[in-house]
Amino acid sequence: MRSNSSRERARILALEQQARPLDPDEAGRDRLMRAAHGYAQRLLTELGTRPAYNYDKSAVEELRTLGVGIEPQPIGQLIERIDESVVSPGLLPSHAGHLAYIPGGGLYASSLADYLAAVANEYAGVRFVGPGSVAMEDLILEWMARVVGFPATADGNLASGGSIASLTAIVAAREAAGLRARDFDRAVVYATPHIHQCLHKAIRVAGMGETVRRDVAVDEGLRMCPDSLSELAAADRAQGLLPWLALGSAGTADTGAIDPLDRIADIAQRERLWFHVDAAYGGFFALLDEFRPRLAGLERADSVVLDPHKSMFLPYGTGAVLVRNRDALQDAHAYYAAYLQDTVESEGGGRSPAAVSPELTKHFRALRVWLPLLLHGEEPFRACLREKLELAKYFHREIGKLGFEVGPEPDLTVVTFRWVPESGSANAFNQALVEETHRDGRVFMSSTTVGGRFMLRMAALAFRTHLDTIDLALEVLREAVSRLDAHPQRWRPLAAGARSR
Repeated sequence: MRSNSSRERARILALEQQARPLDPDEAGRDRLMRAAHGYAQRLLTELGTRPAYNYDKSAVEELRTLGVGIEPQPIGQLIERIDESVVSPGLLPSHAGHLAYIPGGGLYASSLADYLAAVANEYAGVRFVGPGSVAMEDLILEWMARVVGFPATADGNLASGGSIASLTAIVAAREAAGLRARDFDRAVVYATPHIHQCLHKAIRVAGMGETVRRDVAVDEGLRMCPDSLSELAAADRAQGLLPWLALGSAGTADTGAIDPLDRIADIAQRERLWFHVDAAYGGFFALLDEFRPRLAGLERADSVVLDPHKSMFLPYGTGAVLVRNRDALQDAHAYYAAYLQDTVESEGGGRSPAAVSPELTKHFRALRVWLPLLLHGEEPFRACLREKLELAKYFHREIGKLGFEVGPEPDLTVVTFRWVPESGSANAFNQALVEETHRDGRVFMSSTTVGGRFMLRMAALAFRTHLDTIDLALEVLREAVSRLDAHPQRWRPLAAGARSR
């Protein structure tokens, strides 16, 4: 009769065999990789023939036919379902015709970096266990600090995007000011109505939803008016409030406007405000020597957020925060836990990323930035940024020639425009117009509302977007206007719900 120990060993070995599929052998890995690589090659080859936006989303429901975790399914069938139910419906972000919002990237080199990071399963949160991954993040952050002109005293963190990066900065600003709950309803935040919503969300998530918020006036280009900021801060201080935070933009989501950062920095210094710049969209245009004067004052901010998944064309999930005073960042996010006592860095080892952000579990994001930068060098990135600036100027000029009313000359790569019909609601017409372009699907543009006017937006930032894409967008718009003019019943019923002309 076998001993209890023998039976226990047998049970464990049997479970091991059942779990073996989770760790395929070399032949199994080759089979899976061939299927995944084959699909990736087909997808990238077919991008030009696929729509940028697929109005039909019915295939999404087919995900439910497979269920989750019931029985093993062949890799080919699973990839087919991914393509039909995930990649094809709605927006195809990797498409050249992605001209909406602020387009993301998806460089192929970064996808290889993500694959290697996932296979190695490198942990990038604590220096003790991932010294190489943390050192690589340090290098990337130091490079970014040089790009924006920050001093050697700066520190930062690679985050999942601008939202978590903004939250990290807001918490650092709160702690640096010594604000406590009893102060929150007297602390004042200054921003234009065009500041990104993630910053207001970050303030609320940081427990500061009771702060006083002041809308700073904007000029005709929708940029912050420094005189308005100065007057508001002085008036608030005279009333016994606590002017605390000035939020500037280096590229707003609505129009791509760049606030006068240098003048805002002067006021922030005088009024003892923490100056935060949302440079998620426009910050990496500082790579262009000729553009740096447009970003003057960025280097004077107390904190800056950058999104490499925007103007560095990397995959979604790549954001960064930089804080001028490293102590402010570390003091706000320091932690200690007994079970991590082995990870406490020895003298001179440096801080861990987990000590300067809300994250403890941390993906190895630095590799997806490091690999394409070293593989391609900086120059192709600069050329791509210059190209997008030129494409925006070209579109702004050509859309006006087609008879559209155009918004301000673009600071970056967003152009706002609308069609004004001979009669009826312009807002209703343009609401129908953006829907008409979505049904067409060859390119994908979005809309916004500026001063009560429903506007279309063209955002040229996807790295695959070139001159032929912009020409196609112009053609799509011209054809869509003609269809709506010929069939007014498509848009006149919208007038009842549309805002003023």
